[in-house]
Amino acid sequence: MAHITLTNPNLPGITGLLDYSKVTAVPLLKLAEALLRSDSSLSSGECELIAAHVSYLNDCHFCHTSHAAAAVAHLGCDASLIDDIKENFASTPITPKLRALLDIATKVQKGGKYVLPEDITKAREHDATDREIHDTVLIASAFCMYNRYVDGLGTWAPQQKEEYLEMGQEMATVGYENQSLLNNQICSF
Repeated sequence: MAHITLTNPNLPGITGLLDYSKVTAVPLLKLAEALLRSDSSLSSGECELIAAHVSYLNDCHFCHTSHAAAAVAHLGCDASLIDDIKENFASTPITPKLRALLDIATKVQKGGKYVLPEDITKAREHDATDREIHDTVLIASAFCMYNRYVDGLGTWAPQQKEEYLEMGQEMATVGYENQSLLNNQICSF
């Protein structure tokens, strides 16, 4: 049960909060669209992995699982990736560049000052561009905010990863600004 009285308490995670406040929903969804689906040399799947990883570190089950499901949809991989992020991300088969960017995201999750020049150097050694480093830091920072929003208001979340696959597919194919989230139709949990 959420800490506040939501308009539709049947909507999980951020979906219930977006439904509760359309005034804040629009900029939050625009930000997610810009961070996760913009014209960037990082793929949307890679951006979703960064968001899912930071959300896992923040112990935000809803955001971790929904964004991991979106990464699965973007990357066309098996749903086991959702568990890989949680259980043994260090051995998940990803590029050295993405691993270096995830290391930066991990440090941002702890606090921005944990990112050191050598972290940036390592990412650059693996061909990360300034834009990719920028986008990684911004995604990690924003997802700390999203995670605290979702959990700080005590929203509920389905527990099984399979329950997120349809949502992840919609996030990957339709995006954030055009989702039926704004029309209160995204989830049938």
